[in-house]
Amino acid sequence: HVQLLESGGGEVQAGGSLRLSCAASGRSFSIYTMGWFRQAPAKEREFVANIAWSEGNTDYADSVKGRFTVSRDNARNTVYLQMNGLKPQDTAIYYCQSHTKICPSVESCWSSDDWGQGTQVTVSS
Repeated sequence: HVQLLESGGGEVQAGGSLRLSCAASGRSFSIYTMGWFRQAPAKEREFVANIAWSEGNTDYADSVKGRFTVSRDNARNTVYLQMNGLKPQDTAIYYCQSHTKICPSVESCWSSDDWGQGTQVTVSS
């Protein structure tokens, strides 16, 4: 597995901004994609955004397009989520997610999907 360490959550007023970070660590891995999901109280976890590690292609949920930006730092194995124009309905626990290939040896490789511990984002009106 890959370990994911998130940071950057907090509480802001509507219209404010926050930046989330998520650093991946482990042995002998390469990243296919990293991204973000969120889960609001009494709701299912939903996709927010992700980025393809090699090409840099991005994808966003319709609800955040134009307000959120996902980016990466390849050297640091870190993905970011810049959130602008925050709304109360953005309030949720935000989870980092990675899809990686792990190869401890040439003969042994497998894919892995891992999650961070979650970071709370609260937007007050």
